[in-house]
Amino acid sequence: MAQRTRTYVLLGILVALVAAVFYSRSGEPSQPSVLSADTRFQPLNVKEPELRLDLLQQLQKEEYTGSKRNIFVAEAVPPAASAAKPVEAPRPFVGPQPPPPPPALQVPAEFFGYESGQSGRRVAFFKDGDDVLVVSEGETFLGRFRLDKIGDNSADVEEASTGRHTTVPLVQPDTSAATPNP
Repeated sequence: MAQRTRTYVLLGILVALVAAVFYSRSGEPSQPSVLSADTRFQPLNVKEPELRLDLLQQLQKEEYTGSKRNIFVAEAVPPAASAAKPVEAPRPFVGPQPPPPPPALQVPAEFFGYESGQSGRRVAFFKDGDDVLVVSEGETFLGRFRLDKIGDNSADVEEASTGRHTTVPLVQPDTSAATPNP
């Protein structure tokens, strides 16, 4: 670098430094000062701003009559013996009994496998007796069941007429009958 270029660069840095110092000292501060006081503050009109030790001693002589509960213990305070009343047994309900809940949803087919196609949709395989049903997610099978979701170990099935859900577990095939004994 030439001597003349070095001189110009040095002068440019010096001018920038002088400008930065000038602008930082002039004008109003950008943030409010911490020492500035609120001009609307009015002190309280107190004649004797002293600690009243006589009132403090009087409060210390009084007995605390609270709940006697230790705030540092999570357990509840046991009720007083006089406050405990014998609890009556609830009266039996007289009237029509509500109907029993419906039995658990049973799917007559067993889920024995699934396959993930190239499209990303899974297809489940159900066995109904000797028939094999191939069902995609969202399809209805056996005339009344809809396959909601196929998981790795189970299939979520909904009964179309009632909306009740159940989970059908994946059943492993019996391999002992398939292998011939020598």
